[in-house]
Amino acid sequence: MDSTTVDEYATLNSHLWRVFVLSKSKSAALPLVRDQLEALTNALRHPHGPTMQQRLCALAGDLFQLTGEIYFDRDEYTSAAHCYTLAATACKEANEFDLWACAMTRHAFLGVYERQFGAAAPMLQLAAVLARRGDSHLSTRHWVAAVRAQTFAGLGDLDSCQAALDTAEQVTHIKGQPHNGGWLRFDGSRLAEERGACYAQLGQPDRAETALTEALSLNLSARRRGGVLTDLATLGAQRNDPEQIATHANPALEIAKQTGSGFIARKLHRLHIRLTPLLTDQRVRRIDRQIAALTSRTLTQ
Repeated sequence: MDSTTVDEYATLNSHLWRVFVLSKSKSAALPLVRDQLEALTNALRHPHGPTMQQRLCALAGDLFQLTGEIYFDRDEYTSAAHCYTLAATACKEANEFDLWACAMTRHAFLGVYERQFGAAAPMLQLAAVLARRGDSHLSTRHWVAAVRAQTFAGLGDLDSCQAALDTAEQVTHIKGQPHNGGWLRFDGSRLAEERGACYAQLGQPDRAETALTEALSLNLSARRRGGVLTDLATLGAQRNDPEQIATHANPALEIAKQTGSGFIARKLHRLHIRLTPLLTDQRVRRIDRQIAALTSRTLTQ
């Protein structure tokens, strides 16, 4: 194994992240990612000098995180968690603090998404410590803060949530590009949807709607747009407003059907649970049936 081969592995890793980001169906990247991961793990089975070993571990930690993201989008959280655990171990061996912090944050986000905020909090605290030891020109610590804000919101801690959001917003002060487009993609463009999700969790629907509407005006990926639309529909359910539900749930359903995203399907499933008191409205009944049909397919595959 020479440095040229490792450079080629690094280039391919970056390419695979681009494929993942640009694909409507995130699972499309999985066969290529598995092949690359097999090549890296095979390489790690052979003895190398410390520098080469650390580079290979970093590349494996990078790709385990990508694999975890794909499994997360497929609604396979156990597999995603396993990948993030392997990623953290590899990143620790590589002594790459930013990469390690990102692996911890992705793992913790599973808990946030499953509303297990107490379990996510210690992992995010460790991620914050690791990020402070990383590269100050990267946005790692700001992304950790954004996810911590969601955790504090889930725990009902408004002051800590707002402080974390303020920290996340400082990403705009970094000169140059604060991310690498792969395992670290936080650039502040998600702040509006992050704020909206936090305010919704904290029971502040007006502030949430303002932030989510701002997010919807941005150039979002299909998965993110579907998530924001579902959040806005959920606010409509909280307000007993069938018009708001229909306005946002219908396009979210279309995106979910087009992408097959388990992430959007799970959010729609949570909306579905909230629709019961409003089923006297014909539009809500139609949306309720469509969500039930979609999630019965997507979440059981």
